[in-house]
Amino acid sequence: MAPPAAGQSRVSGVIVSVPPVQRRDFHYDLPDELIAQRPLPARSASRLLTLDAPTGALRDLAFRDLPTLLRAGDLLVFNDTRVMPARLFARKPSGGRVEILVERLLSPTRATAQMRASKSPRIASQVLLAGGERIEVIGRDEDLFVLVALDADFPELMRRHGHLPLPPYIVRADDVDDQDRYQTIYARRDGAVAAPTAGLHFDVEMMAALHAQGVETARITLHVGAGTFQPVRVDDLDQHRMHAEWLEVGEETCRQVADVRARGGRIVAVGTTSVRALETATSGGAILPYRGDSRLFIRPGYRFRIVDALITNFHLPESTLLMLVSAFAGHAQVMAAYRHAVAARYRFFSYGDAMFLTRG
Repeated sequence: MAPPAAGQSRVSGVIVSVPPVQRRDFHYDLPDELIAQRPLPARSASRLLTLDAPTGALRDLAFRDLPTLLRAGDLLVFNDTRVMPARLFARKPSGGRVEILVERLLSPTRATAQMRASKSPRIASQVLLAGGERIEVIGRDEDLFVLVALDADFPELMRRHGHLPLPPYIVRADDVDDQDRYQTIYARRDGAVAAPTAGLHFDVEMMAALHAQGVETARITLHVGAGTFQPVRVDDLDQHRMHAEWLEVGEETCRQVADVRARGGRIVAVGTTSVRALETATSGGAILPYRGDSRLFIRPGYRFRIVDALITNFHLPESTLLMLVSAFAGHAQVMAAYRHAVAARYRFFSYGDAMFLTRG
């Protein structure tokens, strides 16, 4: 009797699929030169790899081909969060350099943040920005620092001194082009420290073409946190605790989703953030308005309730985002698609190319 293959188990003589539960199941090799360091000249000029989960079939397309994959009555759900200029550079009174990455505004003058310095800042210590404005460390919240701005509120400090917090795999400083290209064209609610990158491919012309085709659109808000870039540090995924992110799914979006599903249309999430927001709002079985934090960890074995198709970028090896995509379209199919993308020289991560996946 042949032994079960990887990802399978024998139960009462029958081979059944077993969801991958180890971090290493989501590893793939990626040459550094495939990590996109800058966006292409035009938003919609990227490539688009399609994966039909039920068959595993792949197609190499251009993002401008997206309308051919959609039909009238489908609903595209966009995340309208806006990236804050959340990276601040400061100094201790002793002169030591400190980098602050604002994670979340708790009030205009209070925030949680990551802080990087040669020595971890102490509670009740202060740091100084370039204009002399003081920020005081008043506590800890798990691995984050709780800060209070003493001389101006955080939105004003970020306006004066802030930099867009490009992801750690973009090995250059932010510049003036990023102020436009690291935001979606429909961003309107400040609060993210990373862009919902699937939306970066949409330009005015693409939105107009989809509207003319009869494709409907809806909005959710999920403020992407810096935790999206944090590696999974445990081998057993059952032990991983997902970072919290604030989201809102409003009544109008709930109505649109319910109406489209009643008519037989598809719910197409633009980005993994839209997936997490919609699935959080549908946790009770029917989609309902939701406002608050979510720690929803979607990985193989998760049963999707609402999303039928997904537009997303390529994600880091062993990341929770790759685990979500694998849950959506099948682990084996997604890992095969990633191997194809590497071989075909797709551009990866935030400023890279995109995928269109149907649900497995």
